Amino acid sequence: MNGLETRLLAAHAAGDKSALVTLYEEAAAGAETPEAQGFFLTQAYVYALEIGHAKASTLHQRLKASGREA
Repeated sequence: MNGLETRLLAAHAAGDKSALVTLYEEAAAGAETPEAQGFFLTQAYVYALEIGHAKASTLHQRLKASGREA
């Protein structure tokens, strides 16, 4: 398990949705495939929506730009 996975698991265990937004964005940045990047960005977006995070709009735009939403 790498450091990012460890931090993601810890944030999930703690229920720290703000950290999950940041960590899933980080995972998207390091994703090896467009599918993985889309998955991680979607996760970041979902958590951002749940807490009214300031990055929700930006994440939504990134998903749309990558063809993940019409």
